[in-house]
Amino acid sequence: MQGADKGIEQELDGLGLHIGIVQARFNEGITNALAVACIRELEDLGVHDIDHVLVPGALEVPIALQAMAERGEYDALVALGCIIRGETYHFEVVSNDSCRAVMEVQLATGVPIANGILTTENDDQALVRMHGKGADCARCAVEMARLHASIRAGDKPQPARG
Repeated sequence: MQGADKGIEQELDGLGLHIGIVQARFNEGITNALAVACIRELEDLGVHDIDHVLVPGALEVPIALQAMAERGEYDALVALGCIIRGETYHFEVVSNDSCRAVMEVQLATGVPIANGILTTENDDQALVRMHGKGADCARCAVEMARLHASIRAGDKPQPARG
């Protein structure tokens, strides 16, 4: 039908997608659980082409994401890390700068990035969130990869419904 709106389907079908994951090693028990949950969910969604790299900490995640994005091979990327508040101002610096840099990489490269860098007050909060956040990031990466591809292909976004 001519002139009719074509809604963009945001289905969670990962078949054929190439997803990259950058995981910070700092707070490794938590970031490993994030990665396991993320990879398991990606595989459940049909993603079989997954690259997973490790970096020392959250501040190193953005440079690895940028290098991966610039290769032009990834449909979406996932940032995984865990920053737990300590007794110094360092928590704010690392939290704010890593988040800002992940967003800058996403906007500069045009590759969607699911940000799964946890920022918590304590270990207990991180432990509660690690499995759910890893899986959430997988779903976000697949959804945004599909949405981004649809928009770039010229599909017209459907208005949000309230």
